[in-house]
Amino acid sequence: MSKKMNTIKKIQVYIEKNLNSNITLKNISEISGYSPWHTERLFKEIIGKNLFCYIRDLRLSKAALKLRDNKIKVIDIAFDFVFDSPEGFTRAFSKKFGISPKKYSKKPEPIELFIPYLAYEKKSKNKGEINMEKDVKAIFVQIIERPERKALILRGKKAKKYFEYCEEVGCDVWGVLTSVKEALYEPIGMWLPDNMIKEGTSKYVQGVEVPLNYNNKIPEGYELITLKPCKMMVFQGEPYEDENFNEAVSEVMEKIDKFDPEIYGYKWNYESDPSFQLAPMGYRGYIEARPVKEKNKS
Repeated sequence: MSKKMNTIKKIQVYIEKNLNSNITLKNISEISGYSPWHTERLFKEIIGKNLFCYIRDLRLSKAALKLRDNKIKVIDIAFDFVFDSPEGFTRAFSKKFGISPKKYSKKPEPIELFIPYLAYEKKSKNKGEINMEKDVKAIFVQIIERPERKALILRGKKAKKYFEYCEEVGCDVWGVLTSVKEALYEPIGMWLPDNMIKEGTSKYVQGVEVPLNYNNKIPEGYELITLKPCKMMVFQGEPYEDENFNEAVSEVMEKIDKFDPEIYGYKWNYESDPSFQLAPMGYRGYIEARPVKEKNKS
């Protein structure tokens, strides 16, 4: 299985690097070392998506971000991403996102981008096998301040953590959140305090923070909530190999649970503000933030 995963990961990296070039099945089968037929079958088995649908959706999503952030003509972006014609690109873009590229470039609205994840082999440890002192050598801690702002969120039903949330609402939320042009920061997973949880909805949600004056389209099922100014204690673990993210995240979270903020003159403020986590990325380590207030303040 590890050989298969490494093969698919190599294909994904090749696709990412060559999105603006013509990619053929022959190219990809040479990367994989398998026949074209077996390469296509293996990719669908591991990724769950047809190889050339994957390439098309990734090109359209990258094209959408360019249209969102740059003054660029539709005809130029179409040829940049190897579409045969501007008309073909417009049809594919409109079908994928429900809005024409020309209209989107003039007024970007949240759309469901395709955000791929590198293939990895899931590994797990029993909780009792995790040696915190051995596996987690250092965690960087800092205090940040967040101003008053809003958050565009999608609630779940009962979820208290990421995987439960994905089972309830799916894993496509990140694509919508990533597309929000007005975002103040990158998308986050959030644990809401009790006073922000609506009856019959989840503690864990995903969202993106936006300015108070955000007035763009709110996708169906999403909502805007207001977040007060707050102080957050941010924890960042050491870099790790992406295929080991389950263990890396669990180890850092357990370490945070044991942490005493009073050594910095603070105490937890869970009842007032949300905690949040950033998308796990091995190169930067796992990052999580929890709300705090100064110890001598009520």
